[in-house]
Amino acid sequence: MIYPDSFEHKTGFDAIRNHLAQLCSSALGRTHCEQMSFSTSFPEVKRHLDSTAEMLGIISSDSDFALGGIHDKRQLLASLRVEGSFPAESELPGLRASLASMTDIASFFAKARTVDEESGRISTPYPALDTLARDLFAFPAVAAAIDRIVDRHGEIKDNASPELAEIRRSMSACAGSINSTMRRVISNAVKEGYLDPDIAPSVRDGRLVIPVAPMYKRKINGIVHDESASGKTFFIEPAEVVEANNRLRELSIEERREIVRILTALADTIRPEIDALLDGFDLLGRFDFIHAKARYALITGGALPHLSDKPELEWYHACHPGLKLSLERQGKEIIPLDITLSEKNRILVISGPNAGGKSVTLKTVAIVQYMTQCGILPPVYDNSHMGIMQNIFIDIGDDQSIEDDLSTYSSHLRNMKFFLSGGNERTIILIDEFGGGTEPQIGGAIAQAVLKQFNCKKMWGVITTHYHNLKQFAEETPGLINGSMLYDRQRMEPQFRLAIGNPGSSFAIEIARKTGLPASIIDDASEIVGSDYINLDRYLLDIARDRRYWENKRQAIRQKEKQIEDIIARYESEMETLRSKRREIISEARDQAREILEGSNATIERTIREIRTAQADKERTREARSRLASERETLKAKADKAEAHPMLDKKLKSKQQKAQKAPKPTEERPLQAGDNVMLDGAGTVGTISEISDKNAIVIFGQMKTTVKLNRLKRTLKKAPTGASASPSYISSQTADSSRERQLAFSHEIDVRGMRADEAVQAVMYYIDDAIQFNSSRVRILHGTGTGALRQYIRRYLDSVKAVRDYHDEDVRFGGPGITVVEFD
Repeated sequence: MIYPDSFEHKTGFDAIRNHLAQLCSSALGRTHCEQMSFSTSFPEVKRHLDSTAEMLGIISSDSDFALGGIHDKRQLLASLRVEGSFPAESELPGLRASLASMTDIASFFAKARTVDEESGRISTPYPALDTLARDLFAFPAVAAAIDRIVDRHGEIKDNASPELAEIRRSMSACAGSINSTMRRVISNAVKEGYLDPDIAPSVRDGRLVIPVAPMYKRKINGIVHDESASGKTFFIEPAEVVEANNRLRELSIEERREIVRILTALADTIRPEIDALLDGFDLLGRFDFIHAKARYALITGGALPHLSDKPELEWYHACHPGLKLSLERQGKEIIPLDITLSEKNRILVISGPNAGGKSVTLKTVAIVQYMTQCGILPPVYDNSHMGIMQNIFIDIGDDQSIEDDLSTYSSHLRNMKFFLSGGNERTIILIDEFGGGTEPQIGGAIAQAVLKQFNCKKMWGVITTHYHNLKQFAEETPGLINGSMLYDRQRMEPQFRLAIGNPGSSFAIEIARKTGLPASIIDDASEIVGSDYINLDRYLLDIARDRRYWENKRQAIRQKEKQIEDIIARYESEMETLRSKRREIISEARDQAREILEGSNATIERTIREIRTAQADKERTREARSRLASERETLKAKADKAEAHPMLDKKLKSKQQKAQKAPKPTEERPLQAGDNVMLDGAGTVGTISEISDKNAIVIFGQMKTTVKLNRLKRTLKKAPTGASASPSYISSQTADSSRERQLAFSHEIDVRGMRADEAVQAVMYYIDDAIQFNSSRVRILHGTGTGALRQYIRRYLDSVKAVRDYHDEDVRFGGPGITVVEFD
């Protein structure tokens, strides 16, 4: 249910409906646009969104899909139901073009279908649209009948029937005879001086006549058919062509009679298909409307979100489409809205300065939800999550009415009464300036009581207010959450960005000062309310800023932990692979050693046998020994090759390096005075001054302390001396860490692929390091994309005083995809 009836006008949806109607190419599509309505059926909404998303994919690709030649011929088809009726020739080209569009659409989706050879299952990349296209038929008999009798200009062809062809041949011959006779009559009249030489015949009442001056009208034998308005010209049909003109008129009547007979026969062919044709035209209108919605999504940046059949609201980069298009016409960019509501926090209470974007936020939530449930792709990122709401209730603007005796506040109360009576857990309420319009104290109390009932009914909603009691109630009550529209206190400008989690300030004093209100009035107002009240908003903002900072810190730590877990998992996988490889290499080496031993034994036995057979023949003994030596070299080469396996060689080198790096064991002796030691778990070196039983007095720089001996460890490092050697353990470790970070610091950071908040947080840490390490110039790689990430980063850079300038990189090295930052 939608409330009130002026919902579309108040939210700006009526402009969207008009825009969609303009994008439709036919009255058929505009009919569906007018019939579009809010739906609470999850399957219906999903079907509409899926079909629009598929059409968006088609028109965004290089496919040959064309949606043209659609004409609304429903009235023509309805008139042909009557026996004996026939269509006008001028209606047939539009009907034929529409039939061709049906054929083209059906053919496009038929070509997109593929059949799995094994299972025989049919699949398509456009399942939702394919379901519609399957009900489109080509109507070949009707199309062929129209093509047979009508040309592309809507004229009946001569060969539409033998009778018509004969009639038109006779008409042509008769017309030729008339023209020949007229030329002869005119030629004679010119010779006599009755007509001017450049005179040409005219047509009156379908008959060929000659324009004659009044003084000569008796000179030409014939019938006067007409005279000019001035009376200076008479139109005479010569007697010589009267019979021929009569015959031509008769042939024209016969031609019309034959055309009517042909069109009546065509109507008889169409009549059995009228119901199917009307269904086809309805489908054409649907495709036209879906195509218009896809074009609108292309213009406004609409996308298909994750849809749920229960209430859900997690939107990223949501925009009011009407405002987006308006700002683009002015050369400006819209600031998108990120908003999340959940079962834990269902109602968002937004506070903040006037003209800061609270009402726009309300209208954006209303129109995006309404668009989705009307089947229009909403202007959000595709990672957004949206649910189906049963009711959308809004209280935006002033509904006071003299006729209904309603004031501004009473109209608000009437709306609250309706919300309470009709709302449930699937209702989203959107209320602007909640509790306003009456005395603030009682108005705030009533608003809090009504808000409590909304929460008890588990309704969802977004509410704007300036009342502190509502902010405090939202902070303390489960189911409610505060939000604020951000305001730049340095520039005294609203940022039009929503921050959820903390209440906002109205900045009334600051805005009054900016508008030029006299300082004396502002000072008096400050004294009236007191400094505590004025400073409260500032304290809230400071708390919110600190909270965001630590939340970003925690998020960064979680990301680091995730990276460490991934690295550990990767190393464990690689270690397991190495173990498996090691086992394979050892097994392979053993096999090769076995082969070498078996080969060497066989060679030795064969050589001994040859020597014995030779019986001390020196020459043959020498040859046998030579072969044995040669075999020995061959076996040695094989053994060297086996030992030179890359994995074994790598392992051997690694072990040798570890052995070289391993410290040589030193002879342990008890600690004694004068030894340099380090405290267990710390990095500062000290010197033992004296030892007493199990304790020792150790000097760390200029500090002397007593430490148990079992907590001390001998070290070869020298203890620092003098006042300069007195930093604490923490400062020493911090200095070491800082030096390591400085050595590892890169003059370039890559934030491509990150979300805006993650990227800004990473750039924030990076810029801090760059300033600390005295860098003069760094580069930030953010890519081009939509430009949103670049805009977020540069907005942050504007707030850093140490940044002297930033600009796009040279086009040869990355152009607008890289921001170069220079420091003072």
